[in-house]
Amino acid sequence: MLHFIVASHGPLATALIQSANMVFGTLERTTAVCLTEEGGIEKFKQDFREVINAIAPDVDGIVVLCDLECGTPYNVACTYAFDTAFGTDVEVITGVNFPTLLMTADFTEHNSAPEVAETLRQEALKTVVVAKPVNRVEVEEDDF
Repeated sequence: MLHFIVASHGPLATALIQSANMVFGTLERTTAVCLTEEGGIEKFKQDFREVINAIAPDVDGIVVLCDLECGTPYNVACTYAFDTAFGTDVEVITGVNFPTLLMTADFTEHNSAPEVAETLRQEALKTVVVAKPVNRVEVEEDDF
């Protein structure tokens, strides 16, 4: 079983999860951790540590969806992903978006964080599109 952490600058992570819950229903095993101006980096590190340590003993892996590569949420998440002594597989993906978060619902029962992270990465690429008008084809109605 996997758990997903959405980590962001400001309230983006919480807002994404709230929106997903509205559209999809409650996303199970999904937690937000937000870096705030008030708390700063040290508070974020503490919050992230508390969340990940509470989750880790009960799951096969954790996938962290971050807003931005090389930002504080990403850097903190990577300290766990790259720590072989941590004991639970942690994968970090950047560029979290709403469709990708919704996709996580299909993967909570999986047990391979690396496989799920790669699948989400590949699928996320398909969610960024440029809108183009669609040519409509007029269909003649048959008189039956």
